[in-house]
Amino acid sequence: MLNAVLAFFYRNLIGAPSYHLYLEAFLALWLFWLIRQRKKAEKKKLLTAEEEETIINAWQPRPLVDEKELDKMEGYDNGDVWGPISGRPGKYVEIDGEKYLNVATHNYLGLMDSTELDDAAEQCIRRYGVGSCGPRGFYGTVDVHIKLEEKIADFLGLEETALYSYGFAAVSSAIPSYAKAGDIIFSDELVSFPIQRGLAASRSTIIYFNHNSWEDLQEKLEEQRKTDKKNAKKAKTIRRFCVVEGIYSKSGTLCPLKEVADLCKQYKVRLFVDETISFGILGKTGRGLTEHLGVDIKDIDFISGSLEHGFASFGGFIVGPSYVVDHQRISGLGYCFSASLPPLLAGAGIKALEIIEQNPDIIEDVQDKCKYMHKSLDNILTFFKITSEELSPLKFLYLVGCKVLPWEVTRELIEQVIIYVKDNYKIALIQPSYLDSEHKLPLPCIRISVNRLLTYKEIDSIGNAIEDACNALNIFDSIIANISDEDAELRNEMVSEYEAYLKAKEDKQSRKAVLEEEF
Repeated sequence: MLNAVLAFFYRNLIGAPSYHLYLEAFLALWLFWLIRQRKKAEKKKLLTAEEEETIINAWQPRPLVDEKELDKMEGYDNGDVWGPISGRPGKYVEIDGEKYLNVATHNYLGLMDSTELDDAAEQCIRRYGVGSCGPRGFYGTVDVHIKLEEKIADFLGLEETALYSYGFAAVSSAIPSYAKAGDIIFSDELVSFPIQRGLAASRSTIIYFNHNSWEDLQEKLEEQRKTDKKNAKKAKTIRRFCVVEGIYSKSGTLCPLKEVADLCKQYKVRLFVDETISFGILGKTGRGLTEHLGVDIKDIDFISGSLEHGFASFGGFIVGPSYVVDHQRISGLGYCFSASLPPLLAGAGIKALEIIEQNPDIIEDVQDKCKYMHKSLDNILTFFKITSEELSPLKFLYLVGCKVLPWEVTRELIEQVIIYVKDNYKIALIQPSYLDSEHKLPLPCIRISVNRLLTYKEIDSIGNAIEDACNALNIFDSIIANISDEDAELRNEMVSEYEAYLKAKEDKQSRKAVLEEEF
């Protein structure tokens, strides 16, 4: 047998072409070299414990983003006003060792200070550990994820929920999972940045309508209907969507959802509503804008929301009919390819929902504080105008005359006010920042976030602090000095109104002094 095998190899070797012999010789030498290298590696001396410690101590980690590159990033805020936060940003926040009344961060229901959420998170850590270490579709699903999804769906009266690990990822993944290239999306011009990212990722044709104008939306829908009639065959292949927010995060205004929903029915357009801000705030029980306006929630094709603003947790969600949510689980990129929400945050979300279900007066309380904040700011402030709605937990304050002032001047004046209030009243205010690439950039302003735990006295102190800052810094004189001659008529009108206001204020103080003397 052996002789036969050797004879076979000999005949093939003699009859083989020369290049074949060279190739086989090269491969044999390469294989021999690999074996030798492996043996050398095995013989390599192992490091001692002292050598390992020396190498570890000498290692200097590089920052994820170079500081020089950060300065070049568009819209980057270098934090000249505020430093790093220590501890949790609840009703009060500690920044650079100083304690401030916090109306800068989102904590509408005041649950950031809840020990019940702390206990729920701790129990989850003890049972599940810190992270889930995997996407939902693989090995990242834990029973608390499913429980939270069921709880959100039951709370809103819908069939199913898809839970995301990040609020930004929820709506920005949901939109492109349904809308594709060739489709048409009608969107409010002031939608949030996550929605804008979702619109861009969809590669659909985006048609923006004027902010909160259902009349302009109707015009755009009618124009599209006329275009579709010219090419009926192509129109049959186009899907149409409309995207709005319950409370707009850039303006604090409420969407006219009844009118928008009626138009979507009439023109056969699927409606997406982002309730990130309004979830837990609007409605008798906190179920959002649909409950507040009496719109049938089943008329909305899907609702997105977040646990990051009112519920002191983290993560976002998509809720709707089963066939909509099931599609998310296989098409939502942020769901399929991102690690799932840490169980401790899911546990905190469950507890937050239980708290507002068992204590519905919390919703009434936060709505009352929103109304009082609105009224207080409107009555006290002279140099800022509030544009948000009464029930919105976000109050946007714009300088008078800001529409004709240079953008940088407005931003600088507002920053001076924020710093003055910070230094003299220990109140944390914020000027929202936006990327230059965002659609329809709002003007510079102060944003105030309502917290249910604020007292009425503290709410009044915020308006008084801002008013005092404006007087101390002579903000009105700075505004007038920076209005160009092209807007001289407006400038003169503002001066006249301000003089009339000062006279009325002086008369009021005189009458008050007389009454005090009499009594």
